[in-house]
Amino acid sequence: MLRIYNSLTNKKEEFKPMVPGKVKMYFCGPTVYNFIHIGNARPPIVYDMVRRYLTYRGFDVTFISNFTDVDDKIIRAAQELGEEVFDVAERFIEAYHTDTAALNVKKADLHPRVTETMDDIIDFIRQLEGKGFAYEAGGDVYFRTRKFDDYGKLSGQSLNELRSGARIGVDERKEDAVDFVLWKAAKPDEISWESPWGNGRPGWHIECSAMIRKNLGDTIDIHAGGKDLTFPHHENEIAQSEALTGKTLANYWMHNGFVNINNEKMSKSLGNFVLAHDIIQQFPAEVVRYFMLSTHYRTPINFSDELLTSAGTSLERLKNAVTNIQHRLNETVDLGESGDWLEKVASFKQRFIEEMDDDFNSANAISVLFDLAKEANVYTSEAQTSKRVLEAFLQLFEEISDVLGLELTRAEELLDDEVETLIQERDEARKSRNFARADEIRDLLKEKKILLEDTPQGVRWKRG
Repeated sequence: MLRIYNSLTNKKEEFKPMVPGKVKMYFCGPTVYNFIHIGNARPPIVYDMVRRYLTYRGFDVTFISNFTDVDDKIIRAAQELGEEVFDVAERFIEAYHTDTAALNVKKADLHPRVTETMDDIIDFIRQLEGKGFAYEAGGDVYFRTRKFDDYGKLSGQSLNELRSGARIGVDERKEDAVDFVLWKAAKPDEISWESPWGNGRPGWHIECSAMIRKNLGDTIDIHAGGKDLTFPHHENEIAQSEALTGKTLANYWMHNGFVNINNEKMSKSLGNFVLAHDIIQQFPAEVVRYFMLSTHYRTPINFSDELLTSAGTSLERLKNAVTNIQHRLNETVDLGESGDWLEKVASFKQRFIEEMDDDFNSANAISVLFDLAKEANVYTSEAQTSKRVLEAFLQLFEEISDVLGLELTRAEELLDDEVETLIQERDEARKSRNFARADEIRDLLKEKKILLEDTPQGVRWKRG
């Protein structure tokens, strides 16, 4: 039974999609005014893993993630760079796709953009206005927050405790300090769109509500994003969407934890951010992904070069186990079913499912991978192995690694010409009783992480 920690109820709940076998999922994407930092990279990795696992469990998943391609930050970046807003947004959308592709994040089924959803956003606001939830003031349009009785149900924020100037904007044109903007009147020489309230552009929160309704309907199964979006962004999404439709916006809310630097939240505003683009030049992108998934998605991660180096070493151990299986498979004949071993492999699959069914616990799922690797290493060291057992090990490694988005299979050509020649030379040296040279070659191969084992059946080797 798949259970998800629902941020709306603050507890794990059995996952029951609205339509059996089908999942509607929305993930809040980036505001594209710069390269993403390593903290921004965690959500796409996490929710890509969630999407993969839901698919693995047989669900038909419709996965949508937006781009905020017009915003105050993008406008400022365009002004500083002397470029058009559209050009800045397009460049960093491409950069996002490049970085996330390197991290083995699959593209969403649809990546809607604010600038392509403008008519729907305007219509959404007009309907809110017609219901008395929105009002115009000086070309801006605001949402009457107190009119929505359930405001604060996601974040636990009380309207009476919110202070002007803290997490809400101060504007004397508002009827109430807690009201938030739906439409912003255009400033001179600023990009804008025509609307019933004059030229302007959307506020941040309204865009996601409009995109969800347009592409997925009034209610979705899962709404996902970073923990920092819980308030005010997701809280405001709920207010404006449910005020309009009278229906629940999302049945399950998922929020991933922060990535910290020296135990402090990473953010551009604090100046302690590290760009994902730079990190994947320094470390293999697969190591970064493994690092992100080695901690449960709701738990904060503390980032450092040392921890990434350690993650790389751990990932290599898993790859070595898979490599050993592949080598034994190339030299093994079918010795029958070896039922006990097949049952043991099957038990690891069940353990993996149990861990992932428990709120997508990728950290524990990786622990299952290491236990599987340990057993695989024991089996591949035996004098005789069964082809069926080796194939079962390999199949399960492939299933789990695909769900986690990790590539554990090395290139088919595992030995280059130099190493092949050295192995042959060592064999000839042993035959001629030149043991000093044979040992010298063994040590040289060990430096190349090729471990040799002399057996009655001949020389076996494995990655060490």
